[in-house]
Amino acid sequence: MEDHVRIFDTTLRDGEQAPGCTMTLEEKLEVARQLARLGVDIIEAGFPAASPGDWAAVHEIAKTVGTPDGPIIAALARANKDDIDKAWSAIQPAAKKRIHTFISSSDIHIEHQLRSTREEVLERARLMVRYARSLCDDVEFSPMDATRSDPEYVYRMLAAVVAEGATTLNIPDTVGYATPEEYAELIAGIYRHVPGADKVIISTHCHDDLGMAVANSLAGVRAGARQIECTINGIGERAGNASLEEVVMALKTRRSFFGVDTRINTRELARSSRLLSTIIGMPVPPNKAIVGANAFAHESGIHQDGVLKHRMTYEIMDATTIGLDGNAIVLGKHSGRNALRTKLAAMGYEFDSEEEFNQVFQRFKDLCDKKKVVDDRDLEVLATGGSLHTPELYRLEHVQVTCGTGVTPVATVRITDPDGNTQTTAAHGTGPVDAIYKAIDKIVGRPNDLIEFSIKAVTEGIDAVAEVSVRIREPGDAVEEREYRVGRHRGPQIYSGYSANTDTIVAAAESYMAALNKMIAARQERLSAENVAYAAGYDRNRPTYAVDLFGKNATE
Repeated sequence: MEDHVRIFDTTLRDGEQAPGCTMTLEEKLEVARQLARLGVDIIEAGFPAASPGDWAAVHEIAKTVGTPDGPIIAALARANKDDIDKAWSAIQPAAKKRIHTFISSSDIHIEHQLRSTREEVLERARLMVRYARSLCDDVEFSPMDATRSDPEYVYRMLAAVVAEGATTLNIPDTVGYATPEEYAELIAGIYRHVPGADKVIISTHCHDDLGMAVANSLAGVRAGARQIECTINGIGERAGNASLEEVVMALKTRRSFFGVDTRINTRELARSSRLLSTIIGMPVPPNKAIVGANAFAHESGIHQDGVLKHRMTYEIMDATTIGLDGNAIVLGKHSGRNALRTKLAAMGYEFDSEEEFNQVFQRFKDLCDKKKVVDDRDLEVLATGGSLHTPELYRLEHVQVTCGTGVTPVATVRITDPDGNTQTTAAHGTGPVDAIYKAIDKIVGRPNDLIEFSIKAVTEGIDAVAEVSVRIREPGDAVEEREYRVGRHRGPQIYSGYSANTDTIVAAAESYMAALNKMIAARQERLSAENVAYAAGYDRNRPTYAVDLFGKNATE
């Protein structure tokens, strides 16, 4: 049994499946680079068989981040040859590759989703692990919904795939059903009943439906698991996955209890959390463990008194260990390009082109004209601003709002379209933001449903930078929604937009434009990718999961 726990990050696969967490290829690459800096052992880059776009993203991550000294790059595949072939081809550029294949083991899944039998599913698992192993030396297998399965059947399935060469056995609590005691007993039972279990890595994959994903993962480690599957900020299907920052800091802070640690560079945790939050437009709750704004804050007089006398009276972790040093900087309006570039490089920010840096530098100068003090948090916002991640098909040139007591809010916007034509229009609304969005819609003309709008201050004071996040959804019909629910395709998508500005109204307009541009660009990319894929014979409207699983074609 190894003396460290491997961190298997599935932010880009399971995490991205959460509504509103869809990322562009460029955004996925940025997250993947940060995960490499963080020091995760394995990056599950995606599900290549899901779509041509997913295949391309996994392939690019494997090429860019999968260096010899970088993490293992894994791709997910159902237990069928087509999925496995697509996963294997997608991860080819990576120096260290892993195929992660899965099939359901619970009777409720076997009967109602797969419409099969235990013996057929067991044979499929065995044959597909054998096939994956013929391609790749590193093969992970997951019995989906393991915690609601007959343990004896799970043991039989795991024994069969170990015999066929599986190197990692992942035990999913797919619907977040288990308690820590039950989950630990399942892991312990695998060591007792599965021949060869002591020669492979046992992994945890826990969902948070009952709020026990982290507790279950740690219980699995206590029972012998040496890999944890998790995501930044705990994002994922439904209530999410086990939170990477929480399991890592629990193992580090309570090393004497767990007896193991990770290889994570914990000083990158706060930055990883903020980067992902910015990209997907999903704010971190203030009371979120480890990375929430209140995680190291004290308001109670008793607590303040204790911390002032000795930090450890009410803090079990040092904020600096997760990268929250909070040091102010002396950059200001007289600072030059080299000073800013050097400071951002020290903070770990790199730019793919001079144009990207020029954007940041201009925003820095604009901010310096409005703020007396520019600190590290302001710089983080500048460096991870939404405009760097969003294709600028429609460009907001001007926004102006008239509003106040007894006045109907009116907004005027000027926008340049993809063909270079500029239009100006005005609209009134129930408030300034409503008026702005209606004016933008008049020009862009792309129907959408605004499902979330949030504002927060990045720093303190009257001159604080405001962050605005919005989420919009493509209008979808009942057929699309039903197809999405049964797993045929993703259906109506949710797109996030983000902006930061000392002018909240401007940030609100820019964030909405960012979301609209993402939605429009995604549709263009999807149509382009599907046209290429159809020409090559790729059919996204394949039969149901069960039919595809057992290798039958549509005519049969």
